[in-house]
Amino acid sequence: MKTSVRLTAYAMGLVVVFGGAAGAGRLFGPDQAPKAPPAHTGTHTSTAAEHSGHAAQLPAGLQITQAGYTLSPLTTQLTAGRAQTFAFRILGPDGKPVTQYTAASGTELHLIVVRRDLTGYQHLHPVRAADGTWSAPLTVRDPGQYRVFADFTPRARTEGFVLGADVAAAGDYQPRPLPKPTWEARVDGYTVTRAGEPQSGAAAWMTVSVSRDGQPVTLEPYLGSFGHLVALRQGDLAYLHLHPQAGTTAGPDVTVDAEVPSTGAYRLYLEFKHGGKVHLAEFTATTGSGHTHN
Repeated sequence: MKTSVRLTAYAMGLVVVFGGAAGAGRLFGPDQAPKAPPAHTGTHTSTAAEHSGHAAQLPAGLQITQAGYTLSPLTTQLTAGRAQTFAFRILGPDGKPVTQYTAASGTELHLIVVRRDLTGYQHLHPVRAADGTWSAPLTVRDPGQYRVFADFTPRARTEGFVLGADVAAAGDYQPRPLPKPTWEARVDGYTVTRAGEPQSGAAAWMTVSVSRDGQPVTLEPYLGSFGHLVALRQGDLAYLHLHPQAGTTAGPDVTVDAEVPSTGAYRLYLEFKHGGKVHLAEFTATTGSGHTHN
């Protein structure tokens, strides 16, 4: 392994199973043994059962409406290669736009945009108008069908939601094959290495480590976390936020819970901050036995 990381699999103690909304992350220091994650603190983390009130729950992001809340895009078509404003509302059970949210990680709502072949990933932070309309500048590079995810917690509810909708960019759609599973990604001069793979139906941990010019870097907080990692399942684009483990010191390593609801391929999107800038590293991973890369 090119960077020194530790992978620890636990049989219990996960904070979040698949279907949780985005949550406040914490960095796991490189010289510490992994600890069981703490009990739920109410900081924008929730289980699938909390989302629906019962254990039987679709993975997050597959529904446009859940528990009376609806993602309502006002921008219904995108134009590839052109900057535009993407606008939408979250409608409540009364059919009116929701105007009160519980802020977490420094924002009331996360907007994820990705093409259905899992390319063109963007993590946006839209601005809410007084009437409940959200808007964000958005440029998609290529034509195709895009999935937009709104990740939020209404103030009227204790649990969070992740709702999804499709928005098309007209043109000649040329889907790209999913890249093969990798253990290392390079972005903006950084090398990001992962150890461990998502596991279906079993507790699992995955560690990612960031270095530059062969030297580990000390990651900087971004939206209250030292690393934000979203996984999307190939095929239906089911959404999972992989929540970092609790830790006490900053460093190059982030360890996340990695239990997923099914076997298959997942695209992993890690956002990390260093040198005052946010960088995005991408991996393909498959469910497996949790072997490590040598």
